[in-house]
Amino acid sequence: MHMIPSHACLDAVRRRRLIMIQPSWLSSVVRLAPIFLPSSDGTCGLLIHRLLSRVLRDYFDCETAMAKDGPNWDGLLKWSLAHSDGTRPNRNLSEEDRRWFMEAMQSQSVDVIKRMKEITQVMQAPEQVLEAQGVNPEDIEDMLDELQEHVESIDMANDLHSIGGLHPLLGFLKNSHANIRAKAAEVVTTIVQNNPRSQQLVMELNGLESLLLNFASDPDVTARTKALGAISSLIRHNKPGVAAFRLANGYAGLRDALGSESVRFQRKALYLIHYLLLENASDCHIVNELGFPRIMLHLVSSDDADVREAALRGLLELAKDKTGENGGGLGEDDAKLKQLLEERIKGISLLSPEDLAAAREERQLVDSLWNTCYKEPSSLREKGLLVLPGEDEPPPDVASKHFEPPLRAWSERPPADTSPKTEKKETPLLLGLGPAPAPAPAPEARDVTSSSAANTNGNVDSTS
Repeated sequence: MHMIPSHACLDAVRRRRLIMIQPSWLSSVVRLAPIFLPSSDGTCGLLIHRLLSRVLRDYFDCETAMAKDGPNWDGLLKWSLAHSDGTRPNRNLSEEDRRWFMEAMQSQSVDVIKRMKEITQVMQAPEQVLEAQGVNPEDIEDMLDELQEHVESIDMANDLHSIGGLHPLLGFLKNSHANIRAKAAEVVTTIVQNNPRSQQLVMELNGLESLLLNFASDPDVTARTKALGAISSLIRHNKPGVAAFRLANGYAGLRDALGSESVRFQRKALYLIHYLLLENASDCHIVNELGFPRIMLHLVSSDDADVREAALRGLLELAKDKTGENGGGLGEDDAKLKQLLEERIKGISLLSPEDLAAAREERQLVDSLWNTCYKEPSSLREKGLLVLPGEDEPPPDVASKHFEPPLRAWSERPPADTSPKTEKKETPLLLGLGPAPAPAPAPEARDVTSSSAANTNGNVDSTS
């Protein structure tokens, strides 16, 4: 039994990150403003102006609900600028004022972990308890919106499990309200996207099973679409996730999604199919066995350009598969494919210049698919519609206009020559004991050998 104080959940759900302003608080800001405003560099003036503007805005939001004749923000700006010209001497802050200012600035920031713990407490409460305390589904959706903002950081996403919030979030996938199920799946998508650690945690908590259940059988198409988006993010670059998706007959769910009337649902399913075929070419035989090619052929004629392109992309991957029974191509569906491609080429030929330019990827996909299946270029090349005039031109040079000296000149400057110089280096002077001194000549021969000894010493000095 969850013992939660009355209205505690309601307060946690509806708590705003803006501070509640009291008149005394406002007067304190005005009292400190002259101390900070006359700074020489203007930074403190700008800081206190922003703080004061936010304080006043929050104050009038609470007191007057922003009536049409609300506060004069232009007057506030002029007043702030008039007091920030740097001509007045700075005043020393007392310790009390300094402490108050730091507390005021800290109150404007959000303790994300603390807030996530409050949200976790709400998610852990049973649905009937929340309803009894006045929390409606819209409040829960707003709370999940806020949670999604927090977990956009990978660190915060991983910390959600540490504070006990991931498990109750996955529990919201079974909520009785479709919008909450959809929003919970959207938050899961943010948590696991490009995040191997959170992918592993969700897998360990059987999150994939809950998502697959919603994807396959949720009566609400939006909840199904959001669940598919979460599955796609969960199994990307996640081999255990892909294997579990196969074992759970996930491809059958994708086939059903392609037959849906929801364009968004079809699009997400096609994107995931294309990813799976790229990562696992051996899955082409599964897709062929389940009859995907015929469904994709039907979607090539969709009114939605993204669906058409995604269907062509999937058919191209199937046609490139050399490991199947057809050894490339679509087998018995080749004749139907050729007819559809001819119809698309005719439709592309009738497009306006603007629509023709927008259909660049579709034109390339049609030609590539035709070339792969029939070993010849499509008629788009003959008609000059595959590559329009100007599409092959290099992009405009915007760097020379916006990054001329010093940045561009510096980037074009040849690198300094750091290679060793080729000129002959002098032999370094070795310090040591040197050769042993010659024995002193006999006294009678000193005069005879003195000149030769001098010559010898000179030779040594010149070579050392």
